[in-house]
Amino acid sequence: MIGGEYGNNPYPDGAPGEPEPRGIRCPKCGCGHFEVVYTRKMPSGEIRRRRECRYCGRRVTTTERVGA
Repeated sequence: MIGGEYGNNPYPDGAPGEPEPRGIRCPKCGCGHFEVVYTRKMPSGEIRRRRECRYCGRRVTTTERVGA
């Protein structure tokens, strides 16, 4: 489906043959495949990662909490 709910991405779940993505989805194209651009540890102990969608290039920030 081109130009539908997920913009122009014909494979919102990744290209055929790629493993099923887990976790976050790109807010722009719906793809679930990201590359980590950089990682930063915050003073509070959280880990912030800047991720870039492999399909459309949109960048998002995720925060991870370290479990005790």
